[in-house]
Amino acid sequence: MKNILFVASEGVPFIKTGGLADVVGSLPKEIDKEYYDVRVFMPKYSCMRQEMKDKMEYVTSFYMDFDWKSMYVGIMKAEVDGIVYYFLDNEDMFNTWKPYTDDALFEIRRFAFFSKAVLSALPNIDYRPDLIHCHDWQTGLIPVYLKERFQDNPFYRGIKCVMTIHNLRFQGKWNVQDVENITGLSGYYFTPDKLEAYKDANLLKGGIVYADAITTVSPTYAEEIKTPYYGEGLDGILRARAHDLRGILNGIDYDVFNPETDQRIPYRFNAQNFRKEKVKNKLELQKELGLREDEKVFMIGIVSRLTDQKGFDLIAYVMEEMLSQDAIQVVVLGTGEDRYENMFRYFDEKYSDKLAANIYYSEDLSHKIYAASDAFLMPSLFEPCGLSQLIALRYGSVPIVRETGGLKDTVEPYNEYEGTGTGFSFSNYNAHEMMHTVRYAESIFYDKKRDWNKIVDRGMAKDFSWKKSAGQYQVMYDWLIG
Repeated sequence: MKNILFVASEGVPFIKTGGLADVVGSLPKEIDKEYYDVRVFMPKYSCMRQEMKDKMEYVTSFYMDFDWKSMYVGIMKAEVDGIVYYFLDNEDMFNTWKPYTDDALFEIRRFAFFSKAVLSALPNIDYRPDLIHCHDWQTGLIPVYLKERFQDNPFYRGIKCVMTIHNLRFQGKWNVQDVENITGLSGYYFTPDKLEAYKDANLLKGGIVYADAITTVSPTYAEEIKTPYYGEGLDGILRARAHDLRGILNGIDYDVFNPETDQRIPYRFNAQNFRKEKVKNKLELQKELGLREDEKVFMIGIVSRLTDQKGFDLIAYVMEEMLSQDAIQVVVLGTGEDRYENMFRYFDEKYSDKLAANIYYSEDLSHKIYAASDAFLMPSLFEPCGLSQLIALRYGSVPIVRETGGLKDTVEPYNEYEGTGTGFSFSNYNAHEMMHTVRYAESIFYDKKRDWNKIVDRGMAKDFSWKKSAGQYQVMYDWLIG
């Protein structure tokens, strides 16, 4: 039996802000339990739902030297779906009203503390991992601390580390002097070949340098981040470690995202009956959101953070033209930058029968949008993997995407001459190229003699469950552990 410890700043079902939580909550369940004992470690945030806190039981506590003080470390434990979760408890660090704060220095401090405390806790919970699987910059110091101060203890000797990059844009950067002071790491570690990058300390870079292997969440993104355009200033170190870098595509939980059993949608359907049943969800959503009730109109769904990364500057550029000229409806769900939130509110008011802006987040409404929409728009500037297009395919909503990262890996462009493809795509980051692609999709949708339902058939037949990806992670674990 090989022991694998996932360490992350969030995970379903306990706390979620994005796709990282879905991965941390889903992947461990798919790793073969006959050969691997997979457990998860994350912070115990005060903002977790009470029902999830009630599942936790106290394990132990101790004090640890950190940032020139002796600090309390409490360990809680819970078991969900056969996976053991540990939670690191410290009120000073994790008593916040949301998982992440806007105080960059505090974030550096609390996750440096988290990284050191997780390693310090391992002997106290009687669990020695053969491999620690770290996720994003919040755990970037674990490989560093493991090599820097824990290797002298026989308990830690030989433990391997994997660093998974879910989004390279977020790196955990601050000035070297403060980070050196907080972490207790010597100046030896703050050089350009280690944690220092462009005169700042960079926690993600530390993880990349000191991990035994690096993964990211799609094969195309693994190639993209080795280039200056996508590399966010770390393309050099990623090229240097190219031999140890691989892209493993994320999956989705097919038990949660299953239109045949989904209790969040009014009318359930499958690949055999979607032609009759899926449209009932569209009519129900139109009624709920005050859109014109018309089963034949082309409905585009958007469930996203409203940011530049997700391509909303392209959408903003052509939204007026499309709403004024095209026979479409657009349903938006999400929050983000004020300018995009306000843009959708404006169009909701101006075109109330054609656009519904839901500027908040609701898991229930997101499922309804996937089930109701004919197409799903994701024109991202960059997209490490993307889960929304995988969910859209599962629910028979045809993705319209830009060819980048995981979107390129998972959406096969429609070819009307060969009768192939699961969605529509465009390559250049250009608003009119996006609009042309949307209008091409519209034309296929409105010409019922053409292939729309066959595109849906092919998309729903794809398998993007975690099973295949879990197998690739297991191959990597075995290669590292031996």
